[in-house]
Amino acid sequence: MEFKYDVIIVGGGHAGCEAAAAAANLGSKTLLITTDMNRVAQMSCNPAVGGIAKGQIVREIDALGGYMGIVTDQTAIQFRMLNKSKGPAMWSPRAQSDRAKFILAWRHKLENLPNLFIWQDTVTELILREMTVCGVRTMMNVEFRAKCVVLTNGTFLNGMLHVGTVKMSGGRISEPAVTGITEQLVSLGFKSDRMKTGTPVRIDGRSVHFEELTEQPGENDFRKFSFLDTVKRSLRQRSCWTLFTNEACHEVLRKGLPESPLYNGQIQSIGPRYCPSIETKIIIFADKSRHQLFLEPEGEDTQEYYLNGYSSSLPMEIQLNSLKQISAFRDLRIYRPGYAIEYDFFDPTQLYHTMETKHVKNLFFAGQINGTTGYEEAAGQGLIAGINAHIRCFGGDPFTLGRSEAYIGVLIDDLVTKGVDEPYRMFTSRAEYRILLRQDDADMRLTPKSYKLGLAERYRFDLLESKKKLCDSIICFIETYSVKPSQVNAGLLRLATTPLEHGCKLIDLLMRPQISLMNLVDLIPELHELTDAIPVYRREEILEAVEISVKYSGYIKREMQIADKINRLENISIKNKFDYDVIQSLSTEAKQKLKRINPDTIAQAGRIPGISPSDINILLVLLGR
Repeated sequence: MEFKYDVIIVGGGHAGCEAAAAAANLGSKTLLITTDMNRVAQMSCNPAVGGIAKGQIVREIDALGGYMGIVTDQTAIQFRMLNKSKGPAMWSPRAQSDRAKFILAWRHKLENLPNLFIWQDTVTELILREMTVCGVRTMMNVEFRAKCVVLTNGTFLNGMLHVGTVKMSGGRISEPAVTGITEQLVSLGFKSDRMKTGTPVRIDGRSVHFEELTEQPGENDFRKFSFLDTVKRSLRQRSCWTLFTNEACHEVLRKGLPESPLYNGQIQSIGPRYCPSIETKIIIFADKSRHQLFLEPEGEDTQEYYLNGYSSSLPMEIQLNSLKQISAFRDLRIYRPGYAIEYDFFDPTQLYHTMETKHVKNLFFAGQINGTTGYEEAAGQGLIAGINAHIRCFGGDPFTLGRSEAYIGVLIDDLVTKGVDEPYRMFTSRAEYRILLRQDDADMRLTPKSYKLGLAERYRFDLLESKKKLCDSIICFIETYSVKPSQVNAGLLRLATTPLEHGCKLIDLLMRPQISLMNLVDLIPELHELTDAIPVYRREEILEAVEISVKYSGYIKREMQIADKINRLENISIKNKFDYDVIQSLSTEAKQKLKRINPDTIAQAGRIPGISPSDINILLVLLGR
């Protein structure tokens, strides 16, 4: 019996779910193969979505018609906007989710997509014909045929778990590792390596003295992840809690270092520098007498808590004993200890920007298989891989995003151009056009592209058009409406800003840092009447969008001009135009890297580490420019 599909997705994590949904919604007959249907979109580490730069990615996924933002809103038990003390380019949404309900919500989405089918099994081998993938073979010895295959294996490829000196084969705790795929890909010429990540202890909240912790409540305003007005947060909201380690805690950890897999040679692979284990923290930051921890609930009504900031692979007894040195944890009980995991990944410079591999046609990689870490980075890659797998099946122009268009574009360009030397995590500092890539305008940037592609639904597009019209009407009003000192001076004094001596346009008042658009709504009856016509559930979102676009218009315009200049270089194609080995004026390093990566454009070549401005000038001269 033969099973035929257009696209097969291997792995049901965050990358796999978004890839499967995108391909199916675009019209491909899609098969998602996962080892356990009850763990699709499992939040293996922190039950949270978003954060610095990651929140922007989730907003972009939603704007493109993906599901991560929708599912997060539906299962959120806390929402916060991080970095509000900074400019809007740095604002980053973050939510705690109910871990179990997150899985159920995703499974409900997947099971009800018309073109999507699910098979519970483990893929052990790719089926190839002349370096073109044409299907997969599973542990049950079932063969599935497809035009395209997307691998989203997460941490499962030859995964190995570490708790002290105890080693266990596995992709996650209590889940088996996957063997065979790495070995096959390496035999085909792929370059593979090992990475390491970790997860903290899970705590029984009944044993915690919460009265000794600092409460960190969420925000209950209009903000959420999805731009759709039909998506709401409905679960009971819960607080997180902050606390600190102490010297007694550190001393227990120091004595246990000889039994740490990170320091006794048991773990050799690359770990995340930006998210170090607690044992690494006490060594690197030896001068610090304490480190902040965050105690975060795992669900709406569970007693299980996640201890953020305490990732560890030390023996269980050492983890528990060190935590008991903290007063609030003196009676601590745990559900399971923290552990480290090593797994295989593949050098992402072996990919095109579409996420298709260079070695094997119609084969795509997405997620941690590319050396990234984080649910959000994985989901963004999965979405782009699913879209392009569908396009591969039915024809059309490849779908890619530029660095000035989306954080997803920055992420993928960094991977395929620069590669990784540690688990890749997105930061706002990685994006040179942060002001253009704000979380508030992801729909403006990306929904028209997705709608044209056929992924974003008509309702989403119409909602965006409505938002644009409402924003434009308010901007037009404040640009043309003149105010007199007698109208506003009393209000300006209450806001501790200089009163007017002469009349001015309303937009000039809004440019003052002390004044918000909501202040002007309260001061100007005509503006109040105009905004009062906006549906209540959208009013604050519209007002915030207008205020940001007006107050930061100068910065936005300047950054757009810079982006336009750089984008001209993106249009100068150099792919397969040079034999780099024979260009004597190029440095040896430049020759090697340009030959290996074979960049598409001059701009991409310029972002390759080790390629100097003089190397770029040489290529431009040879092109006759």
